[in-house]
Amino acid sequence: MGTEFIINQAHITTFMEPNISRRQFILTSTLTSGAIIATNLLSKAGFAQAPAIVTSEKIRPQIPYGVASGDVNGNSAVIWSKSNKPTRMIVEYSTNESFRNVQRIVGSPALENTDFTARVHLSKLPQGQQIFYRVLFQDIADTNIYSQPVIGSLRSPKSNSNIFFAWSGDTAGQGWGINPELGGMKIYESIRQLKPDFFIHSGDYIYADGPIKSEVTLDDGSIWKNITTPEKSKVAETLKEFRGNYIYNLLDENVRRFNAEIPQLVQWDDHETRNNWYPGQTILDDDRYQVKDVSLLAKRAKQAFLEYTPIKFNPQDSKRIYRSFKYSQELEIFMLDERSYRGANSTNRQTVASAETAFLGSPQVRWLKNQLQNSTSTWKVIASDMPIGLVVPDGKINFENLANGDGPVLGRELELADLLRFIFSKNIKNVVWLTADVHYAAAHYYDSNKAQFTDFKPFWEFVAGPLNSGTFGPNKLDNTFGPEVKFQSVSLEMKQNRSPKEGLQFFGTVKIDAKTQVMTVTLHNMKGKSLYSVDLPPEV
Repeated sequence: MGTEFIINQAHITTFMEPNISRRQFILTSTLTSGAIIATNLLSKAGFAQAPAIVTSEKIRPQIPYGVASGDVNGNSAVIWSKSNKPTRMIVEYSTNESFRNVQRIVGSPALENTDFTARVHLSKLPQGQQIFYRVLFQDIADTNIYSQPVIGSLRSPKSNSNIFFAWSGDTAGQGWGINPELGGMKIYESIRQLKPDFFIHSGDYIYADGPIKSEVTLDDGSIWKNITTPEKSKVAETLKEFRGNYIYNLLDENVRRFNAEIPQLVQWDDHETRNNWYPGQTILDDDRYQVKDVSLLAKRAKQAFLEYTPIKFNPQDSKRIYRSFKYSQELEIFMLDERSYRGANSTNRQTVASAETAFLGSPQVRWLKNQLQNSTSTWKVIASDMPIGLVVPDGKINFENLANGDGPVLGRELELADLLRFIFSKNIKNVVWLTADVHYAAAHYYDSNKAQFTDFKPFWEFVAGPLNSGTFGPNKLDNTFGPEVKFQSVSLEMKQNRSPKEGLQFFGTVKIDAKTQVMTVTLHNMKGKSLYSVDLPPEV
């Protein structure tokens, strides 16, 4: 006997419109009215009967911030979402947009201890296919009640196929938040329209230390208007406030639309916790903070980061952020964590490597060396949240980055020199660095013939950002590893902290041709216009 379903059409339109196209909306409405999943499939999943569609939205679980996918790795991916009450996340997926031959995975509960966020790991995905998925949340208190479905999609990788992906960093920094009059964070829409296979977010995913005011007066006297929330009105100290920073970005419809269509590989930098932080730091110079222990802030910050990003948890260490992805035979990606294991920011002039000079830290360096040496992919992309050779000061005498000014290898540069020497000695080919952090776009070529330290293979580093933050730069280059500026998007004469309204927001794209294996790296402006491009033939 069939189950009767009652649809509140007006509510579906209001709920789904920010997330999906008209075509997807019609599909979703059809799916809902046609019984979200067949009774026999539910029985196999352990449910007694088909879900009841309830018109009262006070009863039905909600999905207020859409869906996201990430950590695409060969034939697997992670699906993320958030409910508003104790529920269980369910993902149905298919290679068919009409969801024929659907597969269903019943995930773990979304409970208060994770702020009702949850994720499902999809494995054994067919290669080189567009995967359509829909997320539902089942009410734990009444398992007959389900949320409306929210639809997303991703493309699974396949070897011997063209690859196209994008990267950038720095979202909602320096007080530049979601401006409805500007159309919100429009750069996300520019990237989405290019339809990359995936996106690397190179850190500063949020600005936990950057309160958002409702209005900012610009140089020309006009007013920049931000959407504001209580959690974004002060620096983040509590877990609720850190979570609120992630929720803030999800208020932007460009971001939600982007998340539903483009898988992400996410890393963190400093602003997920606090500007220029390092483990063991004590806050001495900022009265905005009642909590002075930065390690405590970082613990809360990492919990929120792991809850709100589509990361696959490491089974040996669920809090580990550095990881690698064998995307295909053409590409492997190595995501670094340059924050969790570093020594204190200092004058960075030590002559001997020690815990004080750590940047990645010994275990992560060993892991990276091993992964690079064992990689069989043509191209090896190191996703570094900070550029290698740009000087980033921390106060008057200390340094935030590896670079410490012109001259021989000293301080944190010792760790990098050891890694570059290893890549050279093992003849590891086609290593490219992608990064963000400094809030402008640049292309750097590191030439051992022009360097103070010469025991390495020449390589490229590309910088992109910000996504929606103040524009700064350019930073000074340190000559230790022989960098040469091939392109930079800003000039020394530029006034610092330019608003996104001026269009000086940047992202990069990478294309790998399956036949020639040539990597084409392009730097784009906010509207997607190409500013600089270079073809890199593979070393064979």
